[in-house]
Amino acid sequence: MRFALLAVAAAFLAVDPASANSVKVGTLELTDLWTRATPPNAPTAGGYLTITNTGDVPDRLVAVSSPQAGTGGVHEMRVDDGVMTMRPVDGGIEIPPNATVTLAPGGFHIMFIDLKAPLREGDDFPVTITFEKAGSIETFLHVKAIGAKDAGGDQGGGHAQ
Repeated sequence: MRFALLAVAAAFLAVDPASANSVKVGTLELTDLWTRATPPNAPTAGGYLTITNTGDVPDRLVAVSSPQAGTGGVHEMRVDDGVMTMRPVDGGIEIPPNATVTLAPGGFHIMFIDLKAPLREGDDFPVTITFEKAGSIETFLHVKAIGAKDAGGDQGGGHAQ
C-alpha cells in the first residue's frame, strides 16, 4: 500500500516540462509560452514567450510555425513619432549568452497568419520554434483570454484592495 501511494505521488510530481509552461532546447530555456484567444474568423494571432540562454555563445530565434496557421514568423511592433508599425524581423532575434529575451505585446513577438480556426481560451496552440544553434522544439502556447496582457492572463484591470 505504501509503495502504491509513493508511486501515485511520484506521478503527480513528474510533470512534463511543456505542461508546466517551460521547455528546454540546447542551452535555451523557454518559459511563459502563451497567446491570446481570437474572435471568430480572425486571420492572425500573436505569440509570446521568454527565452533564457544559459550558454556561453549567442543563439538566434530564426523560425516559428504551427499546423494551425498558414505561416508563422518573428515580428516587431514599434511606435515611432506616434505611428505604430509592425514588420517581420529579418534574420530573427539574437539571444545573447547568459541573457534573457522576452517576446511580449508591444515589442518582439511571434505572428501567425492564416489561422485555420479561432484560438479558444484554455486550449493549447501547437508550435515549432527553431533556433539557429539549438535547433527546433515542438511545444505549445497556452491560449489566454482575448484581452490578456501577460502569461498569467492579466487583462490590465484594477484589483480591489
